[in-house]
Amino acid sequence: EYTIDVFFRQRWKDERLKFKGPMNILRLNNLMASKIWTPDTFFHNGKKSVAHNMTMPNKLLRIQDDGTLLYTMRLTVQAECPMHLEDFPMDAHSCPLKFGSYAYTTSEVTYIWTYNASDSVQVAPDGSRLNQYDLLGQTIGKETVKSSTG
Repeated sequence: EYTIDVFFRQRWKDERLKFKGPMNILRLNNLMASKIWTPDTFFHNGKKSVAHNMTMPNKLLRIQDDGTLLYTMRLTVQAECPMHLEDFPMDAHSCPLKFGSYAYTTSEVTYIWTYNASDSVQVAPDGSRLNQYDLLGQTIGKETVKSSTG
């Protein structure tokens, strides 16, 4: 298993939230943001996820005048990473972080990467502190998972 701190950003468009006014972006505080629909994203291989709340919830919700929303939160995620140690210590491991909607089907919510792998997943210069491992890079992908409830 592994633990990472992330700034998890999601963007979507809600035509009902278009507006006209002197500003093109509305920045909502946490109280106002709680009144807006947000995706019910969860980590499929997550064992534990914690949203940071010091000194206030570390969340940001912005609405653009065309109805585009940006929702960002700071999380610490502990996730499973299956390791096969046949070639230890020269082996390589891939530790995925799989996420999706908890309750919605793909006809209701679809996740699409905004950018390519290097832009969608950014690692801070000092962010990879794994003593006995080297972070070689990251890849992005798409997988459709069907649960027993649909």
